[in-house]
Amino acid sequence: MSRPTQAKRPAPSTSPEGAWAAKMDRLRRRRKAQNQLRVCDDNELRQRYDEAEQAARRARFVAEANPGDELAEHQAADADSVRDQALAALDAASEFLTFRALPRPVLEELISEHPPTEQQAEEGAIFNADTFPAALVAAASVDGMSREEAEELLNGWSAPDANALWDAAWQIQQESRVELGKG
Repeated sequence: MSRPTQAKRPAPSTSPEGAWAAKMDRLRRRRKAQNQLRVCDDNELRQRYDEAEQAARRARFVAEANPGDELAEHQAADADSVRDQALAALDAASEFLTFRALPRPVLEELISEHPPTEQQAEEGAIFNADTFPAALVAAASVDGMSREEAEELLNGWSAPDANALWDAAWQIQQESRVELGKG
C-alpha cells in the first residue's frame, strides 16, 4: 500500500514585502465613508414610500415562508415593484446632501479652530457648539456647501431638520468600518 501524496501548498505569488505593499496600496485607496441626507417636503410621498416598503417586506416574508407558492411570490414581486415606483417618485422630489468623513488630522484641526467657551468647557464640550457645526457641515459637504450656507440652513431650519443636518455631517465622522478580529 502506498502512502498518499501530501498536498502541496501553492507557492506564494509574491514576497512578504510585495504582499504588504499590495495590502497597503488597497488600504490607501479605500473610499472615505459617506452619508447622505434626504430633504423632501412632500410628506405624502414619504408616507407612500414607507407604506410601500412595509407592504413589500410583509409580502416577501410571506413568500419566503411559503416556498413554491407562486401566488405569494407574484404578490411579493408586485409589492417590490410598487415600492420601487414609490422610491423613484420620492427620489425625484428630494434633494440629497452628501457628507464625507474627513481625515483624522483635518477633523482635529477643525475642532481646534473652534475651541469651546469657558462655560462649554466646564460642561465637558470639546468644541464651540455655536461655531463648529456650520464649519463641520461645510468641510464635510461633498456638494460644496459653504460655511455661510451651512449657517443659514442650521439657523433657518426647524430644530429637528437642523439637527438632522448636523447629525449627517457629525455621524459620518464617527463611523468605523474596521473591526478587531478574533484570530
